[in-house]
Formats: sequence, C-alpha cells, structure tokens
Amino acid sequence: MLEVQDTDLDRGGRLGRFIRNLEYLYKWLLLGVVVGVVAGFGAVVFYLALRYTTHFLLGYVAGYHLPTPLVEGGSPGSSHYQRPWALPLVTTAGALVSALIVAKFAPEASGHGTDSAIEAIHTDPRHIRGRVVLVKMVSSALTIGSGGSAGREGPTAQISAGFASMLARRLHLSDADGRILVSLGVGAGIGAIFGAPLGGAVLAASIIYREDLEYGTLYPGFVTSATAYAVFGSFLGFDPMFGYVDAEYRFEDAWPLLWFVVLGIVAAAVGYLYARIFYATEALTARLSVPGGAVLMPTIGGLLVGLLGLALPQILSSGYGWVQLATTKTGLLAIPLWIVLVLPIAKIVATSLSIGTGGSGGIFGPGIVIGAFVGAAVWRLGDMFHLPGVPGSPGIFVVVGMMACFGSVAHAPLAILIMVAEMTGSFSVVPGAIIAVGIASLLMHHTKVSIYRSQRLNRETAAAERLHAAAIAP
Repeated sequence: MLEVQDTDLDRGGRLGRFIRNLEYLYKWLLLGVVVGVVAGFGAVVFYLALRYTTHFLLGYVAGYHLPTPLVEGGSPGSSHYQRPWALPLVTTAGALVSALIVAKFAPEASGHGTDSAIEAIHTDPRHIRGRVVLVKMVSSALTIGSGGSAGREGPTAQISAGFASMLARRLHLSDADGRILVSLGVGAGIGAIFGAPLGGAVLAASIIYREDLEYGTLYPGFVTSATAYAVFGSFLGFDPMFGYVDAEYRFEDAWPLLWFVVLGIVAAAVGYLYARIFYATEALTARLSVPGGAVLMPTIGGLLVGLLGLALPQILSSGYGWVQLATTKTGLLAIPLWIVLVLPIAKIVATSLSIGTGGSGGIFGPGIVIGAFVGAAVWRLGDMFHLPGVPGSPGIFVVVGMMACFGSVAHAPLAILIMVAEMTGSFSVVPGAIIAVGIASLLMHHTKVSIYRSQRLNRETAAAERLHAAAIAP
C-alpha cells in the first residue's frame, strides 16, 4: 500500500509535486502567469494567421476586402465585389478544407470550441488532446478567413484551454485545480484576443454556470488575463478594439433611460432566436446522418453562406468592421435601412450555417455583431421617426446592444458588460447598460435557453453530478 502511495505522489515529477505543495497564492501566481503567457502568444499567432488567411482568400482570390475595426486600421472595406462569382467558391472551399482537416486529425475540434472547453471543465479537465490546439487554429482560420460567419474567440479559448488541460495532466493537478486552470485558459484566451483583461477574468469565473460564479477562479483569473493581455498587446497594441465609442456621453435626464428598457427586451428576443436557430441547425445536421456528413454538411453550409454573402456582405467572416461603421452616425446612415433591420437575423442564419453544420469557429464574436446591429436598428428607427430621448449618435445603443444580447444568452451578463466596455472604451454607458442587460438577463433566465449548452446550473448541481459520476465509475 505504501508503494502505491509513493508512486502516486511521484506522478507529475518533481515539478508537479513542487507546484502541488505550494501555498494557494504562489501556486496560482505561477500557474496563472504560465497559462497567461501561452494564451497571449496563442492569441497573437491565431490573430496573424486569420488576418493573412482573410487577406488572401477574400481579398486576393475573391477580390473583396472587409471593413476593419479601428484597432486594425479602421478601413471602410470594398464598395463592391471585383469577382462575385468567386465568393461562393471561396467560402465553399474554405469550409471543405477546414472540415477535412478536422475530420482527419481531431473531430472534437468541430463547432465553436468554447462549449467543448466548458464540458471538459465539468467532466475531465485533463482530457483535451494537444493536437486539438493546432487543428482548431488552422481549421478556424480557414473557415473565418474564407468568409464563414464565426468569431475568433472560440479558437483562442480552445488553444489556451488545451494547453491548460495538458499542464494539469502533466503536473497531475487535482480535479479542482484542473477545473480552475482550464477555466483560466478560456477566460484568458477570449480576453486577450478582444483586448479585455478584466472581462476575461470575470468570464473565467462565470461562463461555466448559468446562475453562479466560481469565486475561486477570480484571483487567478486576474493574474492570467492580465498576463495574456500584456503579451498580446506587446505585439499588437493596447488600444480598445473599436476605439473610444461615445466615451464622453453623459446621461443628463432620467427618462431617456426608458429606451434601454426597450433595447433590453429586443436584445433578449434576438438572443433567444440566436440560440434556438443555432441549435436547431445543429440538431438537423445530426439527424440527417448522410455518409461523409462531417465534411459534406459544413461544405454545404459554406456554399450557402457564400450565396447569402453576395446579397449581404455584412454577414461574412467576423464582421467587426461593420460594427465599427455602425458606431458613428455617418457610417450607420450609409448602410441601407433594410440591411440594418435584417442583419441580426441574417447573421444568426449565417453563423448557424457556418458553425452549426460542424464548421470550426467561435459564436461569441457573431453574438457581439448581432447585438450591435440590434442596437443600431433601434437607434435607426428612433432617429428616423424623431422620437424623443434618442441620442444624436448611435454609438451608445450599439455598445449596449452588444452587452445585452450576448450577455443574456451566454448567461454571463457582468463579464460581457465589462468586456464590451473595455472593447469600446465606453464605461460611461454603464447606467443604461445595467438596465438593458438586467432586463435581457431576467427574460433569458425565464426561458432556460443558453448559447453554451455545457453550462451547469450552479456549483451545487455540478458537484452533485461529479459525485454521481464517481459513484458509478468502474
């Protein structure tokens, strides 16, 4: 018996034993910095891979340049397609090659990634295979770079979560420490790619539950997210992603805050549709069960997205440049009204076709774009009819729409509120944001719908599930 115990203690080697025996503060300072450095470098590598892939596939081959957010130059993009016939070919080919890579090397890298990482946190934080990191990076760059509607946060979350899982496995950390470590990877990866370290830290503590926080993750989350942000910013800059949107806006009267009640209700409705349409597409894809479906279905999705993109180029790729244009009155009024009104639903459909069919990429980023144009649509209608209380610029509605729509459907309202405020430099919108995000979250809580299906209800139900799994394990 003594020999077994000694062998167990030796698992993870001297380094693992050293780290396991450290006090809480020093252990998480060390582990947080290590995971943060990897998350930051992973975000840099993926960001550059995605930028060059997009420039080649959409820019050089299809002859169309997407608008970019301010931190990437703020380009208005192309005014038309040079080779419109090439766009469906590019989106189809990108989806096909991406699906082939995933099916051949790591089938678990399909989908949006963050949900897989959350599931690993709750079941076995050590089981994420190392190859998933590389496969996810390459396949997502191909999907998004060819025009697939997806976000870049899912891949970065899975990159850093995969490294954290490997670290927990090699050091033979306890299950509790492994869960924290993988959660840190998720939050740091997303926080780094969006330049939102505080939001990333809070996200690490909140994204794994629908109605709770993992409080033990907060302190390590600050260390990990700050480190990842420092690494990412050292290479690509520290400016907010969308610049400073309505940073000087001030609420001078209370009654215009009623607009944020309206915005919260509309954002919750669209967020609900986002989750339902996305998972309906996923369920339909699974039911079809056609031969070679793991490759065929994402390819068909890529073709349909390319055809839709001919009419609505705003649905292509991540779409952050269109959000940038929508934050200013001049930029938003330049977009036809019908596009502003239909874009939230069109983006939901495009994301479902790109990722719900088995493609690789994130769903956080599209959720931000969907929410931004919910806010833009509300402002545009209010401005068109000269309704009282509507601000002179759409920026505040766009920012709050992002917060309310995705914060509610992700069941992480505080984290998303902070993250979007960091991405836009718009902490002055918080009074209105609290109203909209609060109403949207209450409505979404009543529906029991979440964009992340692997979330558990709270810490108690997650602990009970682990106890049950341990009891029935052979």
